[in-house]
Amino acid sequence: MQISSRFSIALHIFACVDAFQATHKMTSDFLASSIQTNPVIIRNILSQLRRAGLVRIARGTGGITLERALKGISFYDVYVAIEPVEHGALFRFHENSNPNCPVGKNIHAILDDKFSDIQRAMEAEMRKYTLEDIHRDLLRLNALQEVSPSV
Repeated sequence: MQISSRFSIALHIFACVDAFQATHKMTSDFLASSIQTNPVIIRNILSQLRRAGLVRIARGTGGITLERALKGISFYDVYVAIEPVEHGALFRFHENSNPNCPVGKNIHAILDDKFSDIQRAMEAEMRKYTLEDIHRDLLRLNALQEVSPSV
């Protein structure tokens, strides 16, 4: 299992919008230059975020605004918008276990609850972090870098 890079790209987009919206036009090209990816990927992710009600996009003007305050958007909200899980289950179970095998006939009973517990724990942890955390950490790191001597 691996969460795709679209999740971290979405968080990067939010960080850029927060950091630069007052001074730069928020276009897919501008965002792609920070993320170093194709602007089409940015547009696709922005569409997912818009459909999830996390951002508003003004076509043509490059205006991307958040639909909620930074502290009101959790990593979980972004995850759900970007990484929709099939049938609500993070883990996809293999099909057609052998019902005549002592392992095959019981593997679902053994793993289903464990997989559900793992998913709930991950989702609970994702709910703890918000875009406000990214904002705060970015300010702190930039302040540290400004006072650090360059080599």
